[in-house]
Parts: sequence; structure tokens; C-alpha cells
Amino acid sequence: MSAAPGRPKQARAPSGGSEGHAVPSVGAPLLPGPQRIVCLTEETTEWLYLLGQEARIVGISGYTVRPRRARDEKPKVSAFLNAKIDKILDLRPDCVFGFSDLQADIAAALIRAGVQVTVFNQRSVEEIFSMLFQVAAMVGCADDGMARIAAMRQRLDAIRAEVAALEASGKRRPKVFFEEWDEPHISGIRWVSELLGIAGGDDVFPELAVQSLGKHRIIADGAEIVARAPDIVIGSWCGKKFRAEKVAARPGWQDVPAVRNGQLFEIKSADILQPGPAALTDGVAQMHRIVKAWMVAHG
Repeated sequence: MSAAPGRPKQARAPSGGSEGHAVPSVGAPLLPGPQRIVCLTEETTEWLYLLGQEARIVGISGYTVRPRRARDEKPKVSAFLNAKIDKILDLRPDCVFGFSDLQADIAAALIRAGVQVTVFNQRSVEEIFSMLFQVAAMVGCADDGMARIAAMRQRLDAIRAEVAALEASGKRRPKVFFEEWDEPHISGIRWVSELLGIAGGDDVFPELAVQSLGKHRIIADGAEIVARAPDIVIGSWCGKKFRAEKVAARPGWQDVPAVRNGQLFEIKSADILQPGPAALTDGVAQMHRIVKAWMVAHG
């Protein structure tokens, strides 16, 4: 994402050091906020890069793919449920960013070792925006962060307006099943459901979307999905390749409208299951393209 024209340029942390992180010289004034950050999940890494603050990052998650260059520039120190605590401590972080109760054990180990840990627990679109602002403010980029957040909100509003125009012309919103995992079936989390609504689709399992944990969004009986007759199925199998032909071959699914009309799609998990900039930009844009095409052709 490019900077908005005329926006005041934020100071960047100085580069240097074997990992490309900031190593201020003796007597040099420190920039605001933490200087040596470890990001245990991808969304804070991507956001810091967008803010031009990547020099502060000294370690990242091994699952990071956004931005691609981060994998080459930063040491990988964690998965999602576990981390290399000794390696993190060797990096001498002054702040670690984590996500959700699933990383509570990692956070506890680091806190006991004297490390400052900030764990976010964003599950909704508004909570994602709140997290983005908090991180921006912590690294002295509150104004830049607010400007970028405003630009994201404007894009979401533009999508809403396009959907409203289609509905005003008589087009119907499609029913959509978002599948986060296939065996067992797990439906989409809250921010996915909300973004799907903005994109023009109606989640067929809205009552499950409010459940933060995947185990509470399991659909034990696939017949329940069939009964809700989704017009579109979007798969994002947490890093595993979505197999449309496998979905179409499920027993009893041959008459599901999405299968009958060939409306089976994949959105990469890095684009939609990351509760950060990716979902609010590329993820929702992909959902909108899929939904808009259905509304025009079938609605």
C-alpha cells in the first residue's frame, strides 16, 4: 500500500545489525516505542512493514508470507501454537506481539523471562481496526496508521455501495458457505463472516461465526450444510490446498446450488484468515469479486 499523497512522512527506525533490526548507537535518541519486536503472527509483521517500521522487527512467525520479503529478511522463531523461546530471548526483544488465547502459553513463558508481551484477541472487523491503531501508536505512527485505516474503511464503504446498487437493481445476495477446514467441516470465523456480508454475501452459518474457537464452529453433519443450500462455497483450508473436485464429490452434495453451478472457490488463508491488513484489503476484495460475479449472472 502506497502512502497517501501529502501525508507527512513518519520517521523510520535506523537499519543495521545482523538481522536487519535497529541497533541505536550510544547516545543516539531512541524513536518512540519498542525497538526490537518479535511478531508471533503475520498480521503485525505485515502492518509494521506497511508503516515503514520493519527495521524494528527482529523475529517473525514461520508461517509469514506477507510481505514475502519478510521471510528472507527476518529470523523465523515461532509456529502458531509453539515458539523457540530460547531463540526469541537471544534476540533481546523489548516487545513481543501475539494473537489470541491459543498463544497464552508462549506469552506466559516470555513474561516469566521478563519480556514485555502484548497479545491481541481481535475477532471482528472493528477489533482488527483497533489492533492496527494500537500497534501504529506504539511505534510512533499514529497519524500514518489512522490515514491507512481510513483508506481501508473507504474501500469497504465503496464495496458496500456497489453491493447496494446491485440490490437496488433487483439482484439477490447469494447464500455462502465459507469452509475454514474440511475434515471436520469448520465454518468461518467472525471477521470472515462480517467481511462476507460487506462483500454482498450472506453467511449460511451466522450463528457459528460468533464462536471464537474453531472447535465451536465444527459442523458435525455435512447434511446440515446441504440443507442450507449455499449458492457459493468458498474454501480456505488453513494452508492446505482447497480441492473443489473433492467438495463436489461429497455424498449428497450434487444438488447443492454451488456444486450444480460450479461456484466453488478458494481464497488463500494468508489473505483472509489473517486478522489484519490482508483480510481488510485483498481478502474482502476477492470475496467481493466472487459474490459480484454471482449476483450479475445468477441473482
